[in-house]
Amino acid sequence: MTSQVKTEAHPDLPPPATEVGVIGWLRHNLFSTPLNTILTLLSLYAVYLIVPPVINWAFLDANIAGDSKDACVDGGACWTFVKVRFSQFMYGFYPESERWRVDLVAIAIIVASLPLFISALPGRKVAALFMIFVLPVLCYVLFYGAFGLETVDTDQWGGLMLTLILASVSIVVALPLGIVLALGRRSEMPIVRMLCVGFIELIRGVPLISVLFMSSVVLPLFLPEGTNFDKLVRALVGLSLFAAAYMAEVVRGGLQAIAKGQYEAASALGLSYWKSMAFIILPQALKIVIPGIVNTFIGLFKDTTLVGIIGLLDLLSIIQSAAKHSKWIGMETEGFVFAAVLYWFFCFGMSRYSIHIEHKLDTGHKS
Repeated sequence: MTSQVKTEAHPDLPPPATEVGVIGWLRHNLFSTPLNTILTLLSLYAVYLIVPPVINWAFLDANIAGDSKDACVDGGACWTFVKVRFSQFMYGFYPESERWRVDLVAIAIIVASLPLFISALPGRKVAALFMIFVLPVLCYVLFYGAFGLETVDTDQWGGLMLTLILASVSIVVALPLGIVLALGRRSEMPIVRMLCVGFIELIRGVPLISVLFMSSVVLPLFLPEGTNFDKLVRALVGLSLFAAAYMAEVVRGGLQAIAKGQYEAASALGLSYWKSMAFIILPQALKIVIPGIVNTFIGLFKDTTLVGIIGLLDLLSIIQSAAKHSKWIGMETEGFVFAAVLYWFFCFGMSRYSIHIEHKLDTGHKS
């Protein structure tokens, strides 16, 4: 038997024919199969039916001139309602002469946030320290009043200002509290673990409305006689505890995703429990669950609308109240569209920033 070895090389084959440009992209993504072609055509027809009327209503036939409902005569959206009530939607019933204090806080937050969001700018550590230690004091002094400033009770706070306060404070409190609860749930101490599990499951087992009612109505019953918390503080307590319970489960998922070898490596280095958590385990776990953390933040931001049931006039509640005024009856649609745009702006911003953080912290090796 003789072996046969092929010595000549195969001729080079031409690359597979592919279409490039817009036509190629359309054929590959939208018209690749008969089913995809049918779905694409149906989607285009739905867009044709929906988008032009919406554009006509919101822009072409819209009204923004005037200062009353009578100025809306073109049949489109009456943005006059939003224009006239805009200040109320932003500040609630905060005194007009004192609204500069709210604007000053907003400017301070934007300026301090720039180094944190734009890596090319210097002063990131200073901005972080300002946001953590100085900004809360500044917000309290300017919003509520101190050092000679006129006192503005929380009953006068409302609109987007109140929504952002509720969301921001609850988010800042919920994240560290959720981390502590997640660590407690995985603790080897039975009492600590049982307390954390009981708290998490109790809060997660009831709707947020119940938690808000408990914090607003039932919580004062357990306080000493004569002690009374502000209604806004009660709402902040309820929202923070509710978000912390959900945050704890998100963080626990990240902790469970860490390989056992990481814990063993920390022990081999002689690190204590808290040092291993602070420097090795938690940074990796939090990086893994960034999408879940931001999702909880977004849900909490939208859940702030429920504070209307305990008498706080957040953005949505104050729009509903304004639309019930005799001069603006029938303007609910314009108000709700305006609120939807604002909520989308903030939620989309959080979503995009989380994607940026994921890409920045990504250490994977992808082929």
